[in-house]
Parts: sequence; structure tokens; C-alpha cells
Amino acid sequence: MFSLAIGIGTKNNKGEWLEVYYPKPMMHPDEKLVEAIRNLIRYEGGNTCVELDSETCHALEELFENLDEQELASIMLSLEESDRPRVITFLETDSALTSTPEAYLKLHLLSHRMVKPHGVNLQGIFPLLPNVAWTSEGPIDLTELQERQIKARAEGRYLSVNSVDKFPKMTDYVVPAGVRIAHTARVRLGAYVGEGTTVMHEGFINFNAGTEGKSMVEGRISAGIWVGEGSDLGGGCSTMGTLSGGNDIVVSIGRNCLIGAEAGVNIPLGDHCTIEAGLYLTAGSKVTLLDNERKPVKTVKASTLAGQSNLLFWRNSQTGAIECLTKKTAFALNDELHAHN
Repeated sequence: MFSLAIGIGTKNNKGEWLEVYYPKPMMHPDEKLVEAIRNLIRYEGGNTCVELDSETCHALEELFENLDEQELASIMLSLEESDRPRVITFLETDSALTSTPEAYLKLHLLSHRMVKPHGVNLQGIFPLLPNVAWTSEGPIDLTELQERQIKARAEGRYLSVNSVDKFPKMTDYVVPAGVRIAHTARVRLGAYVGEGTTVMHEGFINFNAGTEGKSMVEGRISAGIWVGEGSDLGGGCSTMGTLSGGNDIVVSIGRNCLIGAEAGVNIPLGDHCTIEAGLYLTAGSKVTLLDNERKPVKTVKASTLAGQSNLLFWRNSQTGAIECLTKKTAFALNDELHAHN
């Protein structure tokens, strides 16, 4: 079994899933646990989700008690008397998605750091994530929003719409240990935020993207981007992912790199690389390579330097040419700033 989780979620008036919250998703759960659940639920294999009633929730609670799975038993006790939709989702294999509960489970696996970006199959995810109004009263189907707003006003309440999007903010579902996130709406569910990472107010992390460990994020980490330990993304900088015009290039940032403020990158970087503030380095950018005496050697496309370490990119202030020099000094984050998340 690739993954298994029990969750509680929201449906619209048509009975369609809007979202699912899984408090304790499991990767490769114990075979004895799966077999016991299989017999109770009558699960017949494959990737599927099964809606649970209160009677089944109670039976699962007793099952988990007998298996000494106290945390799962406690979850089922909380869900047993709820009138909200409850579901158990089985992912026998990591194959293409077929339902909204499956999609939400895989997003949870990423944000729980159980899999890394590109480590789980998200094929077909966008049609399975409905565009939802994320409000002060939870997720609401857009076709039902006005009715709920009128009802709230009539009852003397104010219903605030925080966003309209396919993805909710991560922290409404998962808060990973050891992170600081100044503006939680800027980190989507499905982001992988490594322990020790600080995301400042203008920082952004998309789904299926994230940081390995201690990092400073004041720029944008687009979908599919992986940022190595110790790297710093300066204010307003951009990493171009496959959904942002990066084509089929899988862009990653190595360890101990610095992307300057308002800079950008469209090629994978190795370790200890720096891009000066304001320089956007695309794959097709012409780059002049410099020798140790900072004299031009040859000009190449930036893509030919993909994945190489210890490179410093800047724009010549007199000619405007992009130049690249091998660095001799290493960049490092402020340990005091990142050691106490």
C-alpha cells in the first residue's frame, strides 16, 4: 500500500468534494493494519476512497484501540459524531489521480514531508481540484457563495472571503515543525517546507516545490522547484518552474546559493552559486565566461552552465553583458537567525 489516510472534508450541495483534511496520513502503512481495515471496510484493492458513517467510524476506533494505534483511535473518536463528510482513502499505487480526496492526500504527503517534490505522481490534479471560495467559515462552492453571504448578513455575521483558488493555504492543513511563515496565505498546500526554513512576508512556495532545510525565502519558489539547504532567495526574486514558462526544464537551486533581490533564474544551479540583484538568468541568456583575471574567455548560453557549482553571475555595469566568474568564497546563512525556528 503506497498511502492510506482517514479524513474529514467538505462537499457542495451536489455532493461533490471540495476539499479533505487528513490529520494523520500514512506512507507504506503496516500490512497488518491495512489488512484489518480491509476486512472492516471491505476494501477490494486499487486506488479509491470510501465515505464513512458514524457506525463505521466507531468500529474503526475499536479496531485501532485493539491494534494499540492510540492516535488513530483518538482521531476516530473525534470524527465519530461529526455530521461532516468523512472518508478513508486508499492509494494502493502511486498512479495518476482519479478523485479529489486522492489529490488532497498527495498534497498532504508533500506538506508532511513524507515525499519530496517530484516524488509523487500528480498527473491529472488540476481538474480534480475545484475552484473554491476559502472563507472565514471554511470552503464554499462558488455557486453557493452568495447565498451563504446573504445568510451570514441576515444573522448579523460577516463572511470574509480570503481567497478564490484551487489550492488552500498549507497551514490550514499542515504546520511542519521548525518553520517560520510570516504570511501563511503565500504557502500553498502541497509545499514542502524544510525544517529551519523562514518564509518572509513576500516569500511564496507553490505546491510540489520547496526547501530542503534551513533557507531564507523572500522570493518566489514556483511549482516544481527544489531549493537546497542553506540557500537564500532575496526579496522579489523568481525561480521559473515548469508552470511558469520554464518548458520541460526541471529547475533546482543547489545548497548555499544566493539569488539576489529582484533577480531570477531559469536554469538549475549547483552549490555555492550567486546571481546578483536584478539579474534574470534565462536558459537562452548569453553569458561571457571570465578567467581568474576577469578577462573574457568565451560566450555561451546559460543552459550550458546548468548544474555547475561555485558560479557568480553579474551584469557588467558598463557594457550590460552578463558575465560569469568562478567563486572562491562560500555564502552562508545567518546561523542565529535560522537555528531557533
